[in-house]
Order: sequence, then structure tokens, then C-alpha cells
Amino acid sequence: MTVRRFSAVVLAATVAAGLLAGCGSESWEKKCTTNPEGVIECTPDQRPEARAVTGELLDGNKYDVSQDRGKVVVVNFWGSWCNPCRAEADDLEQTFQATKAKNVTFVGVNSRDDRDAAKAFDRGRVTYQSIFDQDGSVALKFDVTQVSTPATLILDRQGRIAVGLRRATTVGELQPLVERIAAEETG
Repeated sequence: MTVRRFSAVVLAATVAAGLLAGCGSESWEKKCTTNPEGVIECTPDQRPEARAVTGELLDGNKYDVSQDRGKVVVVNFWGSWCNPCRAEADDLEQTFQATKAKNVTFVGVNSRDDRDAAKAFDRGRVTYQSIFDQDGSVALKFDVTQVSTPATLILDRQGRIAVGLRRATTVGELQPLVERIAAEETG
């Protein structure tokens, strides 16, 4: 490999790493408050609008987050290979069942996974749909540049990111957060 080509490869890798790490732009999370338990909460005036997020669901249908404008949307990033994801799946489903009558919906984002393994994991655990995001591009659309798995975002009725968790959650933690965002007046 020539020195020039090697330099170009190193430069491209550095730029890509910077983009994935969020370098060069201030992350929405830094504008919000993180409590000691690691829950990121944004006041209505701090909340960034979720970008145009679309994807193919595990069942092959298409999903567009804009179709859920007017609802609170809980987005959970998971993988079938992730043990904490297995642990939180029942809590997510319980929270979904407890809050869906309040005009709340859930969508999973399955990342870095095999479609068949994801379908097998999903079957019987949750009743809401999941986007198949093998390359992680959906996480980038949410401006979650350092997404961990599992992670959960709560979008308010205007499609803005209100809450973020970079770890597994429980029904005891998640349901009150979802209910609080669902109770907010729309502006």
C-alpha cells in the first residue's frame, strides 16, 4: 500500500470514528439533565426533534416514526445476543400494555443481529413491532451516536426526544417516565 493510499485510509477511518462518536457537534444529551441513575431527561425547551426515522420491520412492513406523531413513542434498542435485553423484555411489554390506552406506542430497534434470530427472540416476548437495523443506521437517525444496547428513548407527542436511558430498564422505572410524558399538555 502506498503512503498516500495509507494516509487516505487513516483519514477516512478517523473521520468516520469522529462522526460515530459525535465529535464536532454537541449531542442533544449534553443539553439535558442526567440524574444519578443515568436517566437523561430533557425539559420541553431542550428537546430535539427526532429526525425522519424510517425502517423495515422484522415482518417486512415499513415503519415511519412520523406516522405516530401525536402519540408518545417509546423506542427500545435491542439485540437477540444481548442478555440485559432478555432481562428487560417483560418489563417493556408490561409498560406497553399498561400505557397504550394513554395513546402511547412502542417500537423496537433490533441492531447488529440476524433477522431470524431477532424474530425468534421477539416472538412471544413483546407484542409491538421492531425495526430491523443490522447496520445501526436507525440509531444515527435518532442522533444517538453512542447508543448502547439495550437503550430506550421516550419521544413526546411532538416527536421530540424527552427521555433517554443507556441501559436496561424495569417497569418500575420506565412506566412512571412514560406516564409523565404522556400526561404533558401538547403545545
